[in-house]
Amino acid sequence: MGIVIRLIVTAVALWVATLLLHGITLDTTSTPKKIGTLLAVAVIFGIVNAVIRPIVKTVGCAFYVLTLGLIALVVNGALFLFSSWIAGKLSLPFHVNGFLTAVLGALIVGLVSWLLNAVVPDKVKNGGRNGR
Repeated sequence: MGIVIRLIVTAVALWVATLLLHGITLDTTSTPKKIGTLLAVAVIFGIVNAVIRPIVKTVGCAFYVLTLGLIALVVNGALFLFSSWIAGKLSLPFHVNGFLTAVLGALIVGLVSWLLNAVVPDKVKNGGRNGR
């Protein structure tokens, strides 16, 4: 259940990013297709973050230390742009225009996800176990 909640939270965060940034487009007029696209892109973004981010962090550990973690903004933007590229290859109507838009989009998705996760009760997040 936690994965489904996380997926929905990420999809909502992606939707907010499409509303706030003109460079992130969701090119469909059908509401069900928008929801499906956002859920699919949320899955792609989650897989990209789960697989590629640890590799980048390990390889670029010195850059994280040297920049006091600010390189994470660049990495998040690159992963967001890569997710957009994968969505394009899968013919999903989701596109991010440019690296700066990707960095801002990843920042928005991160902030909105954090806020939504703070609002979701622990019972839902932990499957009703209350942290046990």
